[in-house]
Amino acid sequence: MDDSIVTDDSRWEMALNQYQNVIASGDEALQAKATLKLALLAKYAPLHLLPHTIPILAKLLSFPGEENDSLPVSVEEAAAYCLRCISCLGDGSLAVRIGQAGVVRSILRLLPLSGDGFRMALIKCLLCLVNFGKVNRELVFINGGLEVIIDMLGSYSGREKVYVLEILSALALVREVRRVLSSLGGVKFLVEAVSLGSMVSRERACQAVGLLGVTRRGRSMLVELGVIPALVDLFRDGDATAKLVAGNSLGVISAHVDFIRPVAQAGAIPLYAELLQGPDPTGKEIAEDVFCILAVAEENFVSIAEHLVRILREGDDEAKIAASDVLWDLSGYKRSVSVIRNLGAIPILVQLLRHENGEVREKVSGAIAQLSYDECNREALADVGAVAILIELLDDDLEDLRDNAAEALLNFSEDPFHRDLISEAVDVPSFESMQDRLTQLRASDEYMVRSLRRMSIEHLTWNSGPV
Repeated sequence: MDDSIVTDDSRWEMALNQYQNVIASGDEALQAKATLKLALLAKYAPLHLLPHTIPILAKLLSFPGEENDSLPVSVEEAAAYCLRCISCLGDGSLAVRIGQAGVVRSILRLLPLSGDGFRMALIKCLLCLVNFGKVNRELVFINGGLEVIIDMLGSYSGREKVYVLEILSALALVREVRRVLSSLGGVKFLVEAVSLGSMVSRERACQAVGLLGVTRRGRSMLVELGVIPALVDLFRDGDATAKLVAGNSLGVISAHVDFIRPVAQAGAIPLYAELLQGPDPTGKEIAEDVFCILAVAEENFVSIAEHLVRILREGDDEAKIAASDVLWDLSGYKRSVSVIRNLGAIPILVQLLRHENGEVREKVSGAIAQLSYDECNREALADVGAVAILIELLDDDLEDLRDNAAEALLNFSEDPFHRDLISEAVDVPSFESMQDRLTQLRASDEYMVRSLRRMSIEHLTWNSGPV
């Protein structure tokens, strides 16, 4: 091929014809040189012409010649390098075509037989192929590649092993791979992949860990292999996406009573608090759900509540909304009666009832309504002037806010020590109608909807079994 950079289609077609002639010549030195030149220039080529090179390169890789020490780079190694370069171009469709051209089978056949330089070229090529789409991952599995990869991981070290771990993390996203991974002894390498390799690869390994951890058997195996500190490290040090994936997978692992404390002891609670305060709505949802799980353990409950109170005091509106929502859920736990009150949450919540953001007021009023079921909490609420504000909120424009206020006031009305405080609300028509409706709801299944997530989580953590 000409050394100049070819830019138009006609000149590229001529260059490719020249390349085909060189390959047909049988001169291995020229073949290797031309193939390396193609790899260098491929990024400048029109994408629609590159597929014509794939069958040629695939054939070079499928029929390896005898080793020739006189060649600085073998034809096969040059072909693997060129295929790797082409697979990275475009939208991934070239990588799929390369895999379907038999390159995956050739790589898997050659890997156990290759020397150092050639082996690294094959590994890097395979890594690029599995990085682009599910098809190549399935081809690796169908052609027995998982066994080859796990055997390599058992004997390799250094940079080679890191690349192979990245291949495994991509393969583990395939359901069939995860089903047989433990029987092949590969789960320990998947846990290792959470800590090593590129951030994208670590995220994939983390995602696969979360999928494996759905069952009790999977969780137990992963924890025994040290997955908790690996996930916490990624949660702490990863980029924004990694934090979401690690937080979610760690939440899956924590969904059993045996692992709630180890997850918290590894330093997860402050990380979930950061996620709750972060800008991503998905991160807030993950943190809310996991906090409800971790709070099952009493020592975790105190730590979580401390973070929530701090966020209510210092966070932005979105963080306050998320913290209030978690506090609303946790207020139904038996141990919350004294903990939340003793942490000084009640004055902060009452102050937020006058917040300009309606969603903040709504979530806070829900937490207050839940807290008001306890006599000591009602006393604390009354001491900081909550009742007068709740009465004002009966006329708020937000229906859910009015309902929460009415629910709290109804609890005060049933308390002989505080009944007089709501005399102004008793004759308000809206309160009377809400009183009737809440009385009916308390006797119905609908009243339990708000507590459904908490009840489900408690059931899950104590009785989780195979899924």
